[in-house]
This record gives sequence, C-alpha cells and structure tokens, in this order.
Amino acid sequence: MTSEKTGGEGGAAGAAGGAGSGDGVGKAVGWAAVEEAVPEFAGQVQKRFGAYRHHVLATLRKDGAPRLTGLEADFRHGELWLGMMVGSRKALDLRRDPRFSLHANPGPGTDLAGGDVRVSGRAVEVTDAEVVARYAAAVRPPEPFHLFRAELTEVVRTYVEDPCLVLESWAPGRPLRTIRRTSDDAARQAE
Repeated sequence: MTSEKTGGEGGAAGAAGGAGSGDGVGKAVGWAAVEEAVPEFAGQVQKRFGAYRHHVLATLRKDGAPRLTGLEADFRHGELWLGMMVGSRKALDLRRDPRFSLHANPGPGTDLAGGDVRVSGRAVEVTDAEVVARYAAAVRPPEPFHLFRAELTEVVRTYVEDPCLVLESWAPGRPLRTIRRTSDDAARQAE
C-alpha cells in the first residue's frame, strides 16, 4: 500500500530562508511553521521532548567528525531554542557549521513511551539583546550563555504500533509521510 498522509505545506509562520525551489522544499523553518503545517504531529514531538529535561545534540567537529553532547531544549514563543555555556565545544561547533540533529532523551527502559523523536536543521545564533534578555528572564539560565534558534529541515518520530514499526517524517514543503514496517516485511509499506 503506497500513499502519503498530507499534513499541509511548510513555509508559513516562522519560515526562514534556505536553498531550494519556490515550493518550500529544502528550506529551513522555525517551530511555528511545523506547528502550523502539521499541528497534531508537532504536538506529539513537543510532548516527547517535554517528557525529559536533557536531550542529545549532534554537531560537527572541526574535522567533520560528529560530536554528541547533552543539551536542554526549550520550546517557547513559536521557536525551538538551544541554550549553552559560553565557549562550550558545541557552541563553537555550531558557530563554525550550524548543522545539527537533536534527539529526544529516550528515558528509562525500552518502551520509548511517546516514540523516538529527533529534529534536524541548522542553529542560528541569537545576538539581539532584547530577544536574549526575554529568553533569560523566562528561563533563568546560568549567565552568560549562547542562545541559538533552531531552523528545522526535518522532524522524525518513530514508534511501535504492534506489529509495526511506524516512522513519521516531515520536511518543509512536503506532506507528513508515514511508513509502516514489520520485521518480516522486506518491503516498506507507506500509507
């Protein structure tokens, strides 16, 4: 069975420029655009990130190798914010190459309640003093700190719906895609 679930088009509120054609494909968007395009899916992703405080951030080292570090992610004002200590390796990585992936904390055990969630894109450092002050007043992070806003190119949720493994993925300008697989199913089944 092959069909795609539509979830709307990206590129609305919170949209950020990026490479790609005029159809929105290939662009990076703020969290508000994800919420507008696929609200139910966005809610599930945000809820999963909200289940735990610390998550795993992947950045690229100077030599191109991956670096994995812990991070607190914060959804606020229609954005996904990444805050980190001044001079941290992850901040220096993002200043040099803004590409990242953020994986939600899987939590204890193996049940992965709420699924396995990750977002990818690029991190844009926020230098506007008013925005940084507003964030600091609400979150009260240790100061000084680096603040980055996530511009997303992909959002993925994987979960088990017995007997299937279900993979939902969304990218700006594309509908929500759902793939169901079983361990004895050689071919992917998209719906």
